[in-house]
Amino acid sequence: MTVDNVWSDIAGLMPPKAEREPKRRSAQGDTFLDPYEWMRDKESDRVQKFVADENEYCERRMAGLKTLRGTLFEEIKARVQQTDMSVPTRMNDYWYFTRTEEGKQYGIQCRVPIRGENDWDPPSISAAAAQGDALGGEEVVFDCNKEAEGHDFFSVGGLDLSHDGRYVAYSVDTAGNERYDLRIRDLKTGEDFPEVIREVSGGGCITPDGKWVFYTRVDDAWRPYCVWRHRVGTPADQDVQVYNEPDERFWVGVGTSFDEEQIIIESSSKTTSEVLMLPVSDPEGTFRPFIARMPGVEYDVSFARFEDENGDIPVALVIHNVKNPNFEIDVIDMRSHKPPYTLGEGVCVAQGSPSGCEPPQGRKFTPATRAIRYESVNSLSEISNNPEILQGVQGLRIEGIAMYRNFVALSYRANSLPQLAVMPKYAAKEDFLAGRPWGFGGIVPRVDGKLYSIGMSSNPSYDAPRIRYTTVSYTQPGELHEYDPETDTDVLLKRANVLGDFDPADYAEKRMWVRVRDGEHVPVSLVWRRGLVPALEGAKEGLTDELIEAPRELTLSLEDMSARYDRREAPMFITGYGAYEISSDPGFSVPRLSLLDRGVLYAVPHVRGGGEMGRAWYEQGRKLNKMNTFIDFVDVTAALQRNGIADPKRTVANGGSAGGLLMGAVANMAPQLYAGIEADVPFVDALTSILDTSLPLTVTEWDEWGDPLHNAEVYRYMKQYSPYENVKDADEREQEFGTRHFPAMFITTSMNDTRVLYVEPLKWLARLQEPEVEVDAVAKIEVEAGHGGVTGRYKRWQEIAYENAWCLAAMGIEE
Repeated sequence: MTVDNVWSDIAGLMPPKAEREPKRRSAQGDTFLDPYEWMRDKESDRVQKFVADENEYCERRMAGLKTLRGTLFEEIKARVQQTDMSVPTRMNDYWYFTRTEEGKQYGIQCRVPIRGENDWDPPSISAAAAQGDALGGEEVVFDCNKEAEGHDFFSVGGLDLSHDGRYVAYSVDTAGNERYDLRIRDLKTGEDFPEVIREVSGGGCITPDGKWVFYTRVDDAWRPYCVWRHRVGTPADQDVQVYNEPDERFWVGVGTSFDEEQIIIESSSKTTSEVLMLPVSDPEGTFRPFIARMPGVEYDVSFARFEDENGDIPVALVIHNVKNPNFEIDVIDMRSHKPPYTLGEGVCVAQGSPSGCEPPQGRKFTPATRAIRYESVNSLSEISNNPEILQGVQGLRIEGIAMYRNFVALSYRANSLPQLAVMPKYAAKEDFLAGRPWGFGGIVPRVDGKLYSIGMSSNPSYDAPRIRYTTVSYTQPGELHEYDPETDTDVLLKRANVLGDFDPADYAEKRMWVRVRDGEHVPVSLVWRRGLVPALEGAKEGLTDELIEAPRELTLSLEDMSARYDRREAPMFITGYGAYEISSDPGFSVPRLSLLDRGVLYAVPHVRGGGEMGRAWYEQGRKLNKMNTFIDFVDVTAALQRNGIADPKRTVANGGSAGGLLMGAVANMAPQLYAGIEADVPFVDALTSILDTSLPLTVTEWDEWGDPLHNAEVYRYMKQYSPYENVKDADEREQEFGTRHFPAMFITTSMNDTRVLYVEPLKWLARLQEPEVEVDAVAKIEVEAGHGGVTGRYKRWQEIAYENAWCLAAMGIEE
């Protein structure tokens, strides 16, 4: 069954016809006539009518998939343990946990009091407790289901508790526009204080004594730019602004330090950051920088101490990239002098690999740095003063460090995956005082043939004797562990329960590599159900060094490509992102099982622009290197098809937000490789948005995409890939690619999205639906939600079922 067959009962139904009203956009000596810019007037009658007509058209086109949608939704529900509870986490005098209850959309935050100061073993989760029976002394902290009553959309921006657990500052968004209302609740009485602080940014913090709240506000461009102080119990109009960030590239956040000794403001752009501090004992004082801002330098800091019988050693743990693009961690003995400190001060305990990276900001190319720049990202790291565990790995990037009373944990990336190492605190102190490399030991999940993500879990208490961490893979549900580095004891606290006949052994995953057209090796993750993808039967699993080549030419039509194969190839769902140094790491998905069980190969090209291989991977996919992101995705797709793994006529691609830009670009560059594309909240009118400084996020995005307003080279570069203005008519495609084929398109957007404005996907949709373009495109337009789509788990499952039904139909899968 194909998309056309599903919709054959309504043959002749035509999409809404959008008016063409060309508007001139002129910049850098170039003019673009935009026929659909009028859609930016969100409240106009014709925009509202166009949205309603498109939603009606989409529903009529999707009517034939109603049964499949219902089946997929029921499969999701049947596999999820809908009444459940998390493992309690200790914070100060309570154990906190989350409950979910069957039939309810949202989680319920609960707690029970600790049994004593040395109570570090969480209350046991009996079968009855997991199914809803209350624990002794249990109380509800925050029930999102009650708070969400009467709202179609509900999102919590943050919950922050006073040290004694009596007061909670919470913020909620009921429109989807990421502007929150902040309130303070007394959990002893269950009553809110009378003041409501309107339209703040998400997050914020309450001081440990519960007397003050610090929060951020956004400007007209939706940028959190200033911090305000509020005295609990007073009118909001008496609040005081304590910090203002004038640089439009920077976003501001505020919170308390891990040790609850400081109020911390962090102001950061895509490439520069600064931390300011204020003692919680002086909430009306002046914030001062820990280390003064340096252009092009990112840093963060946390505070801890080495306990010592002769007097504790207070230390600052600073992670920064002033000398190393992949970051280093310095430990500063704070007894040496008072702030401010300087970056590079202290003892370096871990540093990333500079291979493939640009030199740090302000440092010019030398023969040595130029040689490093042209080393492969895949070069093995050999840095003499690094811990042994960081030697001989690829793409080494330092992510962070955390110090507790009994242990120290190091987070880093290596070999394209997240990693976690830990050591006893006493051993770290000895290494620190002796000036030698720290003896971290890696935590390695004890399952072969899997691609694991691993990371620290909730560890909010400094005195916790053991570290909690989580692991998850594409085929193994998430697990929560507790590890004691002194005794090398690892205890499984909880494994996510997938109901029904699910067995991880029925599924397989592997990471292989594709040599793309410029010679770089791009990692790609593959996930499948055993026995349903013939080309991968008996293949090596887990992290492999298997390398395949991308084809040198992509000019064959989809029909000609399919004729080359023997029909052993699987339908493929291929998804990517590739921006902001965000890594697409392994994760488990219940809805994905419905695709795998129908024989679909799930593929994730880890394209440049992400962070999988460290900072160099990001640098090679941003600004004037952005085309690498699109080429990587195209070349991986073509390599999997040409090597007989995936069927071109049943390949569907997916990406959202910046990944939606990726979808629009690859559709224009290589339409013959895809039967269908799902683009979620896609950033497809990139050049128009990045030129307009009045729009949300524009100036902050110049560090990611470049500044086309002031740089002609950036303008020309972005113009060649911005999807909306590069859509070709069918005649042009036939001349360039030898085929009129263009993938069927399914687009999602939200009218209240403040990150990718609705107007971008709507304009793109109208262009794709022009008769001369010959594209089958539909869009589902949410009128209540924001950038993340609908809220509530059952609503979200319905949305996923809706989207996956379209993707399966595009692959020709009937049920």
